[in-house]
Amino acid sequence: MTPTDFAPLVARALAMIPDGSALGLGTGRAAAAFVEALAVKVRGGLRVVGVPTSEATADLARRLGVPLTTLDETPELDFAIDGADEIDPYGDLIKGYGGALVRERIVAGAARRFVVLVGSEKLVPALGSRGKLPVEIVPFARGPVARRLLTLGLRPELRQRDGQPVVTDNGDWILDCAVGLLSDPARLEADLRATPGVVGTGLFLGMAPTVLVLGPDGTVTEHPHPER
Repeated sequence: MTPTDFAPLVARALAMIPDGSALGLGTGRAAAAFVEALAVKVRGGLRVVGVPTSEATADLARRLGVPLTTLDETPELDFAIDGADEIDPYGDLIKGYGGALVRERIVAGAARRFVVLVGSEKLVPALGSRGKLPVEIVPFARGPVARRLLTLGLRPELRQRDGQPVVTDNGDWILDCAVGLLSDPARLEADLRATPGVVGTGLFLGMAPTVLVLGPDGTVTEHPHPER
């Protein structure tokens, strides 16, 4: 989708934001479209502060005049607005195709309400449907972590650009793991987090997000997700 395509989603999300809010600003195309629309509201008098989840989002917000803060200065956020790469029927997510998964999780965890903006193509019957799970790692631990991931049934590949490892804003590397449908995401998440050298994963489980979905006809609906 182009930024224009996100307009109905962004309008719905903006309508939720009262004056004086502290916001988590996500990373990716949907989040960037939100920041651009938020900047218009700020120029019109809306008072907000934002905590960006990546340097790219911070640069965009500064350029457009959206006031920024930090979690040290503003430890509790009213909303975190972000996208996702997969959403299952229970509202669990895979994120991280854009590389900001660790900061996105931290910011979402600091927010009273986590709002996710997606197109309907991101709705999947089970996590793993798109075949990739990002895992952020300490570069020093690449070999041991990769071997451990293989024992867990994952097939890790170092994310690269122009033949060089992609370095996250945290100074880490990302292993994109080829996966099938995940039968027990919570168990996999626990196993990954217990692996020395793993900084974070793209599994966002049990966070009860408000998921706004843009349908093919341009309408926006809230994705219902029952408890397991």
